Amino acid sequence: MLIENEFSVAQPVETLWAHLLDVEHVAPCMPGAELTETVDDHTWKGKVDVKFGPVSLAFAGTVTIAERDDEAHRIVLTAKGTEQRGKGAATARVTSWLEPADGATTVKMQADITLTGPVAQLSRGLLPEVSKKLTREFADCLQSSMGDTGGPSVDPAAPVGGIRLGLSAIWSIIRNFFRRLFAPR
Repeated sequence: MLIENEFSVAQPVETLWAHLLDVEHVAPCMPGAELTETVDDHTWKGKVDVKFGPVSLAFAGTVTIAERDDEAHRIVLTAKGTEQRGKGAATARVTSWLEPADGATTVKMQADITLTGPVAQLSRGLLPEVSKKLTREFADCLQSSMGDTGGPSVDPAAPVGGIRLGLSAIWSIIRNFFRRLFAPR
């Protein structure tokens, strides 16, 4: 499944690029994620806790920088993880790049995500909406961690999700369905 997201941060491109490359500093902003080991300067191990109402999932895996272009401010990450208590797995190839935007920087992302096992059925249809919400939480925490206290910060130990996140994603899907259904043709 291909998911595209973007957000803006009130920082110059070079400042944001340097900040994003500091994985130990940025990892706590990823909702539900915990960095468990730095293998080398381009490979990290970690875990992610995800919760959809009463269903909790925990993934452990590895993230690697597959490509990095400092001049173009573009990076490609590959991630592989397995569900710790089940038979599910996830792989992702995430391409991100920075673009200047009126005194700020726009971060654009394309993620090609493959889920297998029970998690694939659970997340079918919800993944794009949940991804948007998690991206917003990451962006708010990132802005806050760079010195702007206007955005809320994310508790890195808290699992991603909960009933509110799931219901919000479902509501967004229903709303978008009716917008398409009743849109003028």
